[in-house]
Amino acid sequence: MASPSRIATLAALPVALLAGLGVFWALGGFPSAPSTSAVPATAGQLDQDTAAVCRALVARLPESLGGLDRRPVTAGGEQNAAFGDPPIVLSCGVAGGPIPQNAQLLTLSNVCWYPEERSAETVWQSVDRKVPLRVVVPKDAEGSWVVNLSPPIVATVPETATPGPVHC
Repeated sequence: MASPSRIATLAALPVALLAGLGVFWALGGFPSAPSTSAVPATAGQLDQDTAAVCRALVARLPESLGGLDRRPVTAGGEQNAAFGDPPIVLSCGVAGGPIPQNAQLLTLSNVCWYPEERSAETVWQSVDRKVPLRVVVPKDAEGSWVVNLSPPIVATVPETATPGPVHC
């Protein structure tokens, strides 16, 4: 016959296991795998020189951006790149909207940007590059991702010789 302490241990073990699993599940369980699905992107027609600059930039981008893995894009893999989930999307050769005369511009690691806050994202538009660049950063993304993109931009996308109507 089993001792009372052995019976108590055998009865308590499944209860403790279930309680532990409940706490594990309540705290989020195992982290989900990062998304590897293609990120929606559009591919505009680029002239030969712009296309060459964009290809060079995209080829020089890292496979991981500050810990965010690179993801495929649905179109324009030679001019678009995406990182992380929710995705941070860089588009090369995309003309942005007009920049207000009184816009606050930011020079980050030798690239001049116009950040436009929107409800769910911040759209960063380059100001000082011969080929226009746009980086869309979701509000949920933490960190200074535009700064992390600066080295490949500076290395591949030439600065404009003369500043436009708005400059840093």
